[in-house]
Amino acid sequence: MNDTDSRPSHFIRDIILEDNASGKHGGRVHTRFPPEPNGYLHVGHAKSITLNFGLAEEFGGKCNLRFDDTNPTKEETEYVESIIEDVRWLGGDFGGRVFYASDYFQQLYDWAVVLINKGVAYVCDLSSDQVRETRGTLTEPGKNSPYRDRSVEENLDLFARMKAGEFPDGSRTLRAKVDMASPNLNMRDPVMYRILHAEHHRTGDQWCIYPMYDWAHGQCDSIEGITHSICTLEFEDHRPLYDWYLDQLGVFHPQQIEFDRLNLTYTLMSKRKLLQLVQQGIVDGWDDPRIPTLSGMRRRGYSPEGLRNFARNLGVSKTNGITEFEKLEYYVREDLNRTALRVMTVLRPLKLVLTNYPEGQTEMLEAVNNPEDANAGTRQVPFSRELWIEQDDFREEPPKGYHRLYPGNEVRLRYGYIIKCQNALKDPATGRITEIHCTYDPDTRSGQQTRKVKSTIHWVAAATAIPLEVRLYDKLFTVENPNDVPEGQDFTTHINPNSLETVPAKAEPSLANAQPGSRFQFERLGYFCADKSSTAGRLLFNRTVELRDTWAKLQKKS
Repeated sequence: MNDTDSRPSHFIRDIILEDNASGKHGGRVHTRFPPEPNGYLHVGHAKSITLNFGLAEEFGGKCNLRFDDTNPTKEETEYVESIIEDVRWLGGDFGGRVFYASDYFQQLYDWAVVLINKGVAYVCDLSSDQVRETRGTLTEPGKNSPYRDRSVEENLDLFARMKAGEFPDGSRTLRAKVDMASPNLNMRDPVMYRILHAEHHRTGDQWCIYPMYDWAHGQCDSIEGITHSICTLEFEDHRPLYDWYLDQLGVFHPQQIEFDRLNLTYTLMSKRKLLQLVQQGIVDGWDDPRIPTLSGMRRRGYSPEGLRNFARNLGVSKTNGITEFEKLEYYVREDLNRTALRVMTVLRPLKLVLTNYPEGQTEMLEAVNNPEDANAGTRQVPFSRELWIEQDDFREEPPKGYHRLYPGNEVRLRYGYIIKCQNALKDPATGRITEIHCTYDPDTRSGQQTRKVKSTIHWVAAATAIPLEVRLYDKLFTVENPNDVPEGQDFTTHINPNSLETVPAKAEPSLANAQPGSRFQFERLGYFCADKSSTAGRLLFNRTVELRDTWAKLQKKS
């Protein structure tokens, strides 16, 4: 038994272990991640990336990044570049092995000619609607195309003329001659090529016929020597066709294996619907932190480690389900708790004045950067007479169990002194509380005394505070499954109008040099990330996740 045998397993890993034990593929493990460049990657792809690259790494193999670029009308170089960036960010090591289905267009064409010569592929003149009408149903067989019995010579001639651009879009297709009575609809003479006069992002106008996914997929796997072609469950019914093509050609035959796809509550995974959100301006582009794209999650502050841990702990099965969004937040929070530096920031500032603290005096208090990491060290935080505190940390008439500031009560200022509330000043016109007056006990500096109080609150010295613009995100949808909408309604009817709130905040001066993408815990408030559009004169932060762990609470209840 080798070291890998003792690791937690799942059915795909077990298949690989059995293959290696039997000597299949000579112990070689070669996987691939094959996205379509028609949109940005989302968190569902994170599960596939983690699985494919993880298995290759574990067994000392390789994983290719291959773009399924067979539909030029929907593909863009922008998407290719974003996918490469996302895979690298998530830790996928493709070692320079970036491939494209378009790399193999000539080989795929030549193999199609092979199938024509074998008499198992033919040119069909039926329109797409007519093909659907003659396909049959789950209970009724399909009908043979009237062009199914064309001679090999006629098919070769027509296919060559299709390639030469003689025919208009949609006028002809190349179909495989399989079985129109098959109980599997995918085997009922599937289309292999369609005519499409469109500019391809890599091959330009070199081609006007393009292979369908089912034709290109298995053959690309074969060309690249893929041993285990891992797909999500919607491709399970396509596997017989995958095998049929490879067997007809007599080429290297990878094994297609299907697993459950990731679905999250309150979230959409459809690239078509995500594109609709972008195009309608409902969200601010593909990297809006409210949508589940990897670029959006990166901008929001999710760490690649947190996402990988989430993906690994989902498990791999043959049954599709739905995962609570809170579980994703749990793994992101767990990673950030270990790695994010702590700072003090006040989101909804309320002025607090220490009436017995010397005017004009500033002292430096020592604050811990991360209690989970002894190597993170400490920092110096300025403290003075006038401070900012959270509005929620004061109540003129406190509810039962409230232990923060109210007239006559004491709290500790984080890393500082115990203070006692005296009174509050109000705006005479509105009655709104504008300032809190307190006294401090100079003998209670943090770490130098033993007197205890029931509550500790955070603060920021007013004289040295820096302004922040903080974006507070909530779920984008108000329903658990935004795909499940009544007939006649659009999924956008369930958009949460309160999914984004922007607040002006105050922060300790250590945040002044925060670099875009850097992550912090705002003490008592949650985890936040400096936005990519931050500048020295305008600091923008996105809330990544709150401190409270709702998923852990859900697990306890269940």
